[in-house]
Amino acid sequence: MSFIFAVLLSYLIGSIPSGFLLTKYLMKKDVRKYGSGNIGATNVARVMGLKSGIIVAVFDILKGYLGVLAAQLILANSAPIWVLIAAVAAIAGHNWSVFLGFSGGKGVATTFGVILRLYPLAFLIYGLIWLAFVLKTRYVSLGSIIGAISLPFTLYFSGFAAQDIIFACLLALFVIYTHRENIKRLLHGKENRMDPDKLGKSGKK
Repeated sequence: MSFIFAVLLSYLIGSIPSGFLLTKYLMKKDVRKYGSGNIGATNVARVMGLKSGIIVAVFDILKGYLGVLAAQLILANSAPIWVLIAAVAAIAGHNWSVFLGFSGGKGVATTFGVILRLYPLAFLIYGLIWLAFVLKTRYVSLGSIIGAISLPFTLYFSGFAAQDIIFACLLALFVIYTHRENIKRLLHGKENRMDPDKLGKSGKK
């Protein structure tokens, strides 16, 4: 029962639609009707501006962090693998929020939060890779994908257990899956770049 409760709680924490709530109730706009239609920090930044995007990113990272922390507290005497499953539930909550009819974002910021709680070094490496690729190419999606692919390697070379490396592989696959349309656009040269001069000016979808 504790495991089920931990997974459900992590999922509900992850399901809190930060981007939707910020734009809907503070700015009187539904971000899903603008830009890419995504509720994540990247689309919020494009629609509402960089400051709003950063606020949403912080809240989404916090969701992942708190989802894992809650599971760790509830499952303190259980095998670590159950916490990892609850961590996946937190990310799934962001991607398929029960509060938005099982729709949501792409889970990168929430994944950041999960990694921050479980593997601080991997969080730092992922963050640096993400930042480097975004600054170099202006493709947020590319930074997210390459950063996620780095996770299993970071944990492997840091000496983590096999279950942690497998978990990192699953997270990487999760990110790749939610960015499948971005990958297609990248391959065809049609992916949108993050242009600082256009933040807050995204047109209606």
